[in-house]
Amino acid sequence: MPTPHYGQPRYRVIADELRERIESAVIPPGALLPAESVLAAEFRAARGTIRKAIAVLREEGFATTEHGRGTYATPQTENPPDEADASQRVMSADARLATLFQVEVGTALIEQEKVIRQGEQVKTVIRAYHVHDTGQ
Repeated sequence: MPTPHYGQPRYRVIADELRERIESAVIPPGALLPAESVLAAEFRAARGTIRKAIAVLREEGFATTEHGRGTYATPQTENPPDEADASQRVMSADARLATLFQVEVGTALIEQEKVIRQGEQVKTVIRAYHVHDTGQ
């Protein structure tokens, strides 16, 4: 069992260990990762913690899960790392956003947008809004 890294969530420590195994080819590209129950026993962690660790690996491009088949190590040469661009702007609430935030149409909102790309392909666009606090 790996040495715990204090100050980090347990699932991150497990993800780090599994990532290291994939990068060093202890788990070779395309190989099936051990089952959640096996990893839970090895790391002495709950299956939910193992699932979170595997989700981190998927987000980082180190693993892919096929429903009913399992989770596989992803060849890194075929899967460039994700890149993210973030932006922020002040905007006026339209009718839909005004209703959601229970404010008047035209109220100042902050829109934060994050675009996640893998190579040239856009994978995810995330937009978050909150009411602009002018400090008055």
